[in-house]
Amino acid sequence: MIQKGLFKKERTHSKMAGGFFSFEEEGTSTKLYGFGHGDHIRLRDELGNVWRGSAERTDDSVRYTFRDPNGRTITGVSDGAGIILRDGKGKTWRGFID
Repeated sequence: MIQKGLFKKERTHSKMAGGFFSFEEEGTSTKLYGFGHGDHIRLRDELGNVWRGSAERTDDSVRYTFRDPNGRTITGVSDGAGIILRDGKGKTWRGFID
């Protein structure tokens, strides 16, 4: 006799945002894109700079922080409709996760 439900699929990731990230700076249309999940997100801009970041879940949104090797940061939040980031110079980046 075979028992049903003996094995169950385990989830390898939490419900933290992950996948393909794509952002565009509003003023210059500069692109920032890459892959990641939770604490390990890696993006690349059009100039070849690598931005490493993480996502932290809050009560009703997800907060993102990205840093490049030169010490620049981009931070922002996602409210379910999209992601809005702002860099140290006040430029706004809008994007999504696919």
